[in-house]
Amino acid sequence: MSFLARMKQGFGRTFGYFADSWSELKKVKWPTRKELTSYTLVVLFTIAFVTVYFYVLDLGISELLRLVFQ
Repeated sequence: MSFLARMKQGFGRTFGYFADSWSELKKVKWPTRKELTSYTLVVLFTIAFVTVYFYVLDLGISELLRLVFQ
């Protein structure tokens, strides 16, 4: 197989990959603006809750260690 034939075969696979990717993206059900807003709010509230939870937990453990080593 000549060099040019191998190059053509390689580029054919690359273009085929992008064509397949594009056809799969057409099958995706994208969220509506309302769904996206509600999902974003859920994520932000979850992050805030977990942050506060670990902050309080860290304060508690720090206070316990301070009392033990004092």
